[in-house]
Amino acid sequence: MSLITPKDLGKPAAQLINYDDLMPLSAPYSEDKGGGPAEVKPEWREKYCTSLDGCVAIDTLRQPQSQEEREKLVSGFLAGLAKLFTDANKGVRQPLELSFEYCAKCNTCSEACHIFQATGAEPHRPIFRAEALRKLYRKYCGGGGPLLRRLTAGDIDATWELIARLGELAYRCNLCRRCAQACPLGLDNSLFAKEIRKIFSSLGLAPTPIHEKGSVLQLKVGSSTGIGKAAFLDMVEFLEEDIGERIGRPLKIPVDKKNADILLYHNAGEFVAWPENPAAYAILFNEGGLDWTLSSEAMTYDSVNYGIWYDDAQAKKIALKQMEAMKALGVRRVVVGECGHAHKAAAVVADRYVKAEERLPVESSFPILAEIVKSGKIRFDPAKNPFPVTLHDPCNLVRQMGISQPQRDILRAIAPGFREMSPCGAHNYCCGGGSGFAIMNSPNFGAFRDHVSARMKFDQILRAFAPEMEDASIPKYVCAPCSNCKGTIREFFKAYKATARYNLQYGGLVELMVNAMSDIETPYLEFLQ
Repeated sequence: MSLITPKDLGKPAAQLINYDDLMPLSAPYSEDKGGGPAEVKPEWREKYCTSLDGCVAIDTLRQPQSQEEREKLVSGFLAGLAKLFTDANKGVRQPLELSFEYCAKCNTCSEACHIFQATGAEPHRPIFRAEALRKLYRKYCGGGGPLLRRLTAGDIDATWELIARLGELAYRCNLCRRCAQACPLGLDNSLFAKEIRKIFSSLGLAPTPIHEKGSVLQLKVGSSTGIGKAAFLDMVEFLEEDIGERIGRPLKIPVDKKNADILLYHNAGEFVAWPENPAAYAILFNEGGLDWTLSSEAMTYDSVNYGIWYDDAQAKKIALKQMEAMKALGVRRVVVGECGHAHKAAAVVADRYVKAEERLPVESSFPILAEIVKSGKIRFDPAKNPFPVTLHDPCNLVRQMGISQPQRDILRAIAPGFREMSPCGAHNYCCGGGSGFAIMNSPNFGAFRDHVSARMKFDQILRAFAPEMEDASIPKYVCAPCSNCKGTIREFFKAYKATARYNLQYGGLVELMVNAMSDIETPYLEFLQ
């Protein structure tokens, strides 16, 4: 593949990324290469910006119909770029400036980036989009110190094509921050992708699944699923009936219990796609003797905050409304279930938006679950989980918050076939669905996720189960304690026919815990029934 430079982003008809050179998977699975992203339909070329790599992430970014529309995008983007380095962006200005000025171009981040490793495509180097942004800022915004002026020698033209492709390129990064972890100077190249997204969002250009069907819908009805209070209460009633059938005894799920110790905070997508997960939490919290509740009120039954991926203003609106509703319930603390981005949004990002006196303590459920196992309040029989198990580490949970050990303590106690992926813990690869990719499928973006951004994760899974992989009679369980990660794994398992061919299964941590409970006779995991 020929060397591509940031200047090439502006070439009128450049196909900048060639997916024919995708890294093969570990032998003997290379026949599952699966090709690159889906075919680009002719009408898409006329409607969207497809010339970066054939995929479309920003479905609201349309081909301009006039020169005026072209100039509007360019001028709007450059105005947003200049604003990044003002006090209006004070929350991220300092680390952004450090990353802008002091990158040594050592490319250590490229070796850490799972998307670059999967493709070898130059524009997927974390420093590529950063360098394009530096050149634009230096030429059109007149900013930067002497170091920046020296490092950005050379010209670049702010054409519509360049700006549009740069926007698309910002959605070829999972914001997993593995690059920042690997950087010898501690610089964060993922910031550039996030800031480009923010500029585009300020221009009214953001992927429909994370903005209109995500943030906007959540602010309107309280949940990104569109589920209202009545429907939520119906789902809870269904869960109670289902739990009774599964465990052979009735169980009541507390809802809107005033002054409880714990408000358990789920990604609402779990109730829709994986109801066995919130059901398992209910079993464990009840059997463990915890004082807890769910909430049926708007903004407190859905821990989603998609704004953290693309728009700080949207993230702040959601965080403030969520915390206000939580306080009204009178609980003492908020405990987040199996959702990585919700952990970051509620326990880290919200701290920047919510005043200290208006804040509730927010913590992860994983230490609580580990304490349930350690305390002996519930008896577990590891022999009920005889199959091989590996653990996926969600980026926001492990790399960005350091919550790594509790889930491992649990798995070692209840799953004798547990083995780590390589690498693991804070060094693990993103599932490929981070930063919104898990829910972005239009027009053909799901193909990029399944065959490119999730490629290294699938390779890790295959290697973890290598000894048993060819025996389809053995179920192999990927424990993925995050709603978005499960959604991504579900999709690339479909793309590679992984369940049918290799009996690869996936699910959360709590389902595996309930499956090991000594006093429940029927297997909780459906693939064992």
